[in-house]
Amino acid sequence: MFIIPAIDLIGGKCVRLSQGDYSSKKEYHDDPLEMAKRFEGAGIRRLHLVDLDGAKAKKIVNADVLERICANTSLLVDFGGGIQADAEIEKAFSLGARQVTGGSVAVKNPVLFDSWIQKFGAEKIILGADAKDRKIAVGGWEETTGVDLIPFIKSYFEKGISYVICTDVAKDGLLQGPSTDLYIEIMKEIPGIKLIASGGVSSVKDLEELEKSGVYGAIVGKAYYEGRVTLEELASFG
Repeated sequence: MFIIPAIDLIGGKCVRLSQGDYSSKKEYHDDPLEMAKRFEGAGIRRLHLVDLDGAKAKKIVNADVLERICANTSLLVDFGGGIQADAEIEKAFSLGARQVTGGSVAVKNPVLFDSWIQKFGAEKIILGADAKDRKIAVGGWEETTGVDLIPFIKSYFEKGISYVICTDVAKDGLLQGPSTDLYIEIMKEIPGIKLIASGGVSSVKDLEELEKSGVYGAIVGKAYYEGRVTLEELASFG
């Protein structure tokens, strides 16, 4: 199981939200590049970089941060937030992102998202499948749709997508444990999916539980920033 630290960006700084609520913003560091270098220095290879400003603006806002991290580290960066047009995904890749995560666009504009799978290849595209009560949530989680989670993932898996980040919004940022049972169900329903668990990780024990479940990766944010897990503990996985 790969550990994938998360850096969420507002105003160019590292922040975390709880359950996608922008009013719950807590700032952890004013230099995302320095934070990324800490992860790299510990031997971690991947980074989940989220432009929360971009998610609201529906276009990339923190482009300079993406460029700086990609130019000054060897981290494999997957980037998301505000990518809802051809120009934006092309910009993300040109700035150094190895993969791009699309969530809202996959729901709101499936024709466009399908075209990206064809143009860039399924290995370069991560499906963002964020859910509230097993329904897909979009727009920085400010809108819950009527779309069922597992059929949604399955429909894109059948189109070639293999990488999926699944966040249970009810768990995110609360340090109360991940939705392991949900992830096991998804993997049982969709064998071969490279499922990346996100939300709720609070301890090494949670990560060990996720590893046993068979998920491809686990995104860790608040647990690290709040001192619940150390860099050394994160680096011991994978």
